[in-house]
Amino acid sequence: MTGGRKGGSDLSLTSSWINRRTLLPPGLNQRGALIVPGRIDEILAWEKSKEQERDERFVELGQYLCEERAGQYWRLENLKSFDEFLEKRFPESRRKAYYLMAIHEHLTRVPKRQLREVGWTKATELIKVVRRDGAEFDCATWLHKAKELPKEDFKRAVECHLTGKETEPWEIIYFKLYKSQLPVVEQALETAALMLGTNKSRGYCLEMICADFLAGAALEIKGSDQCIGCSGAKDESFAASEQRASRETRQDE
Repeated sequence: MTGGRKGGSDLSLTSSWINRRTLLPPGLNQRGALIVPGRIDEILAWEKSKEQERDERFVELGQYLCEERAGQYWRLENLKSFDEFLEKRFPESRRKAYYLMAIHEHLTRVPKRQLREVGWTKATELIKVVRRDGAEFDCATWLHKAKELPKEDFKRAVECHLTGKETEPWEIIYFKLYKSQLPVVEQALETAALMLGTNKSRGYCLEMICADFLAGAALEIKGSDQCIGCSGAKDESFAASEQRASRETRQDE
């Protein structure tokens, strides 16, 4: 049974090869036109069937996609453009295909084996550093960072390198408020913004409102251990907030 399937598959591939050779448009590289599109389809099919090993062959895929575009092999399929070729192979999003091509074009100094170890999402961040640093790109240092740091930490390291500004981890927090509570909350945030400066974020204003509450609570229970805790928390929070506020001001400037 297996032998029969294999023979049928070989016959189908041979037929496809003959048809492509016969219909080959003038001006195309014959060898590339017959090999490259098949390699792209092979890798995409492999990725689809190996969910847990997905994206391990992104380096090869990026290389073949660049060859497909440069050689205009998409003309074999009577397509109007390379974009149409990508739309056919990447129906969910063409963006990833362009990322993989950019990795192949810009990370030429990084060994392919090490690129595979880093993964394509971190490789796209490395492209930003290469574009910025050019010939001064420190390949060994950035590869080490890419291997050692978690994705989000590596992304922050790249952003800090590009902007020269230290970033801080953040979270989006959701609150359920009744409509009757909204006016009080909005008024408190607006009042804090007027006092602190209208260029401050609402998150910073909320933090200062909370810090002020903690300071007031500390006064009411002074002399107890809780007072020391509240006061310390307030001082720590205020110092951190002042640092963030100064960073926000520099960014606005």
